[in-house]
Amino acid sequence: MAVIVTVEIPGGTQEQYEETTRLLKAAEWFPPAGFIAHAAGPDGSGGWRIVDFWDSEDAFLAFVEKAKPIFDQGGLRTILPTVQEAVSVILK
Repeated sequence: MAVIVTVEIPGGTQEQYEETTRLLKAAEWFPPAGFIAHAAGPDGSGGWRIVDFWDSEDAFLAFVEKAKPIFDQGGLRTILPTVQEAVSVILK
């Protein structure tokens, strides 16, 4: 079952996000298994919001285990995401 993962990063910046994304894309295992789509941007209150789509919650959790050192290096602290079932994911 596909899932929607939403991560809110209070105080997160575009610079932190872009550096972390650069480091993730350079990883030998990127893109990770089970990844479907990703979007990110300012949350409107001075932080950053990330919305991902994954094949399953297990696929997302496996990614987090691999990516945690990269998140730390990029300056993004670990934040508990919201995970919910995706009834439908439509891509262009």
